[in-house]
Amino acid sequence: MSALVIVESPAKAKTIEKYLGKGFTVLASYGHVRDLVPKEGAVDTENDFAMKYSLVERNQRHVQAMAKVMKKADELYLATDPDREGEAISWHVAELLKEKNLLKDKPVYRVVFHEITKKAIQKAIKEPRELSMDMVDAQQARRALDYLVGFNLSPLLWKKIRRGLSAGRVQSPALRLIVERELEIEAFKNREYWSVEAEVKSGSKSFKAKLTHFSSEKLTQFSIENAEYANSIKDEIVSTAVGKLLVKKLQKKQRKRNPAAPFTTSTLQQEAARKLGFTTKKTMQIAQQLYEGVTIGSESAGLITYMRTDSVNLAEEAVNEMRNLIQTRYGKENVPKTAPVYKTKAKNAQEAHEAIRPSSAAHIPEEIRGSLSTDQYKLYLLIWKRAVASQMTPALIDGVSADLTCGNEHVFRATGSTVNKPGFMAVYLEGKDDSKEDDDNKENLLPPMKEGELIDLLAVTPNQHFTEPPPRYGEASLVKALEERGIGRPSTYASIISTLQNREYVELETKRFYPTDVGRIVNKFLTQHFTNYVDYDFTAKLEDDLDAVSRGEKNWLPLMKQFWKPFKELIDDKEVSVQRSDVTQEAMDEKCPECGKQLSIRLGRNGRFIGCTDYPECSYTRNLNDDAASAEPEVVEGRQCPKCESNLITRSGRYGKFIGCSSYPVCKHMEPLEKPKDTNVVCPDCKKGTILERKSRKGKIFYSCSNYPTCKYALWNEPINESCPSCNWPILTVKTTQRRGAEKVCPQQECSYVTPCEEMAKPT
Repeated sequence: MSALVIVESPAKAKTIEKYLGKGFTVLASYGHVRDLVPKEGAVDTENDFAMKYSLVERNQRHVQAMAKVMKKADELYLATDPDREGEAISWHVAELLKEKNLLKDKPVYRVVFHEITKKAIQKAIKEPRELSMDMVDAQQARRALDYLVGFNLSPLLWKKIRRGLSAGRVQSPALRLIVERELEIEAFKNREYWSVEAEVKSGSKSFKAKLTHFSSEKLTQFSIENAEYANSIKDEIVSTAVGKLLVKKLQKKQRKRNPAAPFTTSTLQQEAARKLGFTTKKTMQIAQQLYEGVTIGSESAGLITYMRTDSVNLAEEAVNEMRNLIQTRYGKENVPKTAPVYKTKAKNAQEAHEAIRPSSAAHIPEEIRGSLSTDQYKLYLLIWKRAVASQMTPALIDGVSADLTCGNEHVFRATGSTVNKPGFMAVYLEGKDDSKEDDDNKENLLPPMKEGELIDLLAVTPNQHFTEPPPRYGEASLVKALEERGIGRPSTYASIISTLQNREYVELETKRFYPTDVGRIVNKFLTQHFTNYVDYDFTAKLEDDLDAVSRGEKNWLPLMKQFWKPFKELIDDKEVSVQRSDVTQEAMDEKCPECGKQLSIRLGRNGRFIGCTDYPECSYTRNLNDDAASAEPEVVEGRQCPKCESNLITRSGRYGKFIGCSSYPVCKHMEPLEKPKDTNVVCPDCKKGTILERKSRKGKIFYSCSNYPTCKYALWNEPINESCPSCNWPILTVKTTQRRGAEKVCPQQECSYVTPCEEMAKPT
């Protein structure tokens, strides 16, 4: 007997063929072999949504290779990825081979495995199943929906806004998230508030405590709203305390902190973005490499389980292996009596799947580092640590709080914590998005004190604060928001984010998403005229329905009909009822200074600008951010263009003012209005340039190499000429936060060196 085995990737094919041995030929489909024909009518809405497929041209020779082997083979094993997409690819392969009459009287098996190990592959071959048409139907319905939205809504955007735009069933709600967050930030008005802090000393150790009650009243965030009141509180406390505070109450509590669950696709994308700075696309590419196999010595092995999963389950044998490793490597006391079991938070999670874990915990990251690229090692280390830590004992945190009083009416509170037993924290600690740092892994000890004891009051300091707007989305927080709302699926997040950037709807700057002018207008058009189709609940409900189809609980045809009829009616209506000027222009209460007609905010090739509504008769325009009075360019005194010797002038562009040549567009010389400040720190990456302080397009300060774009090394925090004592990186950076003050931090992701920066930490 001879058998043909079809997988998706050529990297997997070689490893699997070696595991199966004689009689098996393993070939790769190289992804999808068929797709909808790329033209109108590929989904026949009048004929039960019949789909017209064509061979993917780039994979034609791979299909021919499959057909050639299948002529002589006795059996076909379809071993594509264990998800809906993989199920559909298997079905398309089988359909193509049927069309060629190559499967007559030959058995066709579907085999599924979640890790590329010899044991897993051989077990899958022995336990085949039939193709799941429910999963295939769900994938076809998803593809048809995406096609119908794209082929009908995108041309409408071309007519009403400009050519080259696109809208997508999942892409558009994701854009809405980013635009709405930007509008929140723009509408935000910061509010002043104050806190009062005491510096106290017990024995030889000084520490700080925060005022929580004044004149017996509990203080809230906005109880102290100005400097005058804050200083009056300070004066009152200083005069009442006379240099001493009473230790009124001491509380000691011990709490447990449990480890995080092993990775799903979504949590891996989030954590790789936080800790490694990887994009979602890069994370998935590297995870695919680790899954498909890496050569270690003379052997090739898949290092992790399948990376597209929403389950947090672990196989029993994997758990047992990790428990043995923990006992050997970290001690018996770090192995819990019973193995922790995690419950997935994702709706409709496929619990039969496994979480992302090492295929064998015995592949210690440090021991196989030489067989991996730098990025492969970083991601594998993250996956290995997270999985192993998930099977360890909780951490025990000892917490102490002290209430310090004066006059029995004014209360300060000081808190401290120390790690009693690190447990899983000895291996791994989960990152956080846009929140104050979690200090559980930092020692923050208070000195020994007794209730009733008087301790020294060294100083009382009022501190000014302002409320801050919500943070813009980064890749990690955007993925988290999409998952929480049930928009799309984790396996699609990388392509959604890439599409938003490729269409220039958003820009990623200092790892944060900013909507472009085009992105804002597209979002405004969709939210006004296609409200349902960018609604988060509507999009999530559609995902739930597709999941129900994959489980055999719903039929896909009624779902398609329910979606299509109102959607098509809306498209036809907006084609007629919405004018292009309604979308791309916004009326202003201002007259044109040249002709007296109305001005409007308009969309041009380079973004939004202010222009006359009487265009083309009147060609008056100005930058959106300029006042009419300051529209005239100013000559830069004493300087000429280094290229053509014309005058240099200040000009206004899409991103603000800059210096440009007065002979533009004949001469296109331009330069920043202010020269970047040189920090005199040598770039640690190229070792040729120095680090300059620059401003981003949005006015944010960052630091980057003077040799840009040859060297793209960049930092968010100010660099200093000190090498890291831990990893020997040539520079450190100064990071300042409200909670922790100024600290010297190593900029290397894998190094955790942090130390207080005393000379910068003193309050002003």
